[in-house]
Amino acid sequence: MSRVSLGERVLALRAQREAAHRRRRIRTVARREGVRCEVDGRELLNFCGNDYLGLAQHPRVIAALRDAAGEGAGSTASHLVCGHGAQHAALETELADWLQAPRALLFGSGYMANLAVVQALLGDGDACVQDRLNHASLIDAARLAGCAHKRYPHADADAAERQLISHAGGAALLASDGVFSMDGDLAPLPALAAIAREQQATLYIDDAHAIGVIGTAGRGSIDTAGLDNKDVPLRLVTFGKALGSAGAAIVGDADLIAHLAETARPYIYTTALPPAQVAATREAVRIARAGDGLRERLHANIERLKSGARARGLRLMASETPIQPLLVGDDADAVAMAAALEAQGYWVAAIRPPTVPGGSARLRITLSAAHDAWQVDGLLDALSRARDAVAP
Repeated sequence: MSRVSLGERVLALRAQREAAHRRRRIRTVARREGVRCEVDGRELLNFCGNDYLGLAQHPRVIAALRDAAGEGAGSTASHLVCGHGAQHAALETELADWLQAPRALLFGSGYMANLAVVQALLGDGDACVQDRLNHASLIDAARLAGCAHKRYPHADADAAERQLISHAGGAALLASDGVFSMDGDLAPLPALAAIAREQQATLYIDDAHAIGVIGTAGRGSIDTAGLDNKDVPLRLVTFGKALGSAGAAIVGDADLIAHLAETARPYIYTTALPPAQVAATREAVRIARAGDGLRERLHANIERLKSGARARGLRLMASETPIQPLLVGDDADAVAMAAALEAQGYWVAAIRPPTVPGGSARLRITLSAAHDAWQVDGLLDALSRARDAVAP
């Protein structure tokens, strides 16, 4: 018998990625000061993070973390054993109140939360119908659940309806990102909600990139679409984007969430978030909920970037959110433009397949309320120079 060597396989696959300009390398940030960071001994302006409201280093959030440090470095166990403390219970209550839903349930990450929802609710004979550009965790969740997994073309509500009609038996979950993480556009939520009602499916929205950013009091894409908990019984809220913290929650219908708490493996079999981290998230929620001024500043930065890009002939994709992708197309060109930006002091990530479809490599520019207008203008000038340097 001759087995395949895993060592040889990974080296061959690495060589393939290298040839296609698709290697991924970990960069170490030695120091952060707001949107400034030190990477490999060089100070860069960060335009690739998801700290949309600038809360990751907000003095009140840091103070809350510090004040709760006496509660311990960890929660010591899973929620169902002895890891669920007063901080966890309070955050769940505050999230449900903010988002006007019956209940919330905490998870260690958005990835774990998405796995939990689909695996706990669906199985053999059921269907998960979802947008082709959904986050990878939703794709993986459907694969692991053992249900029929159907993907419709991006933002095509009619195609979603056809997929649901084609699988009439069993339970059905219609799942979509609220704001798509690589394109920055919004899902057609009113149409999806109407289809879910008609087809007796449950609509689930991953609102990771919308919470805190859009909607009344930052309630996200569901509020922006004029929908409520009856229309969208379950939504994902992550804490590592606009809230500047870590972790996630599922928010929505009390009975569905109670089922998750008793049966979802990613909830049952993992340690609860550290209480000090939860305390920091609670403070971030308070700031975001009352953060209309931060949102106004963020959206002013978005409009400044968009208008400046138009004036310079830069091809930003259609987005009204802090995610402003600059379509490049070729993988090598995207990597070269990112390197040219870094040489000028700007950190923007080059996003390539398989994260995005082939031929749609891009620079994923992200904005924050912490960016100043002159920093946005400087990025625009640097983008123009990078484009001209890479253009044939």
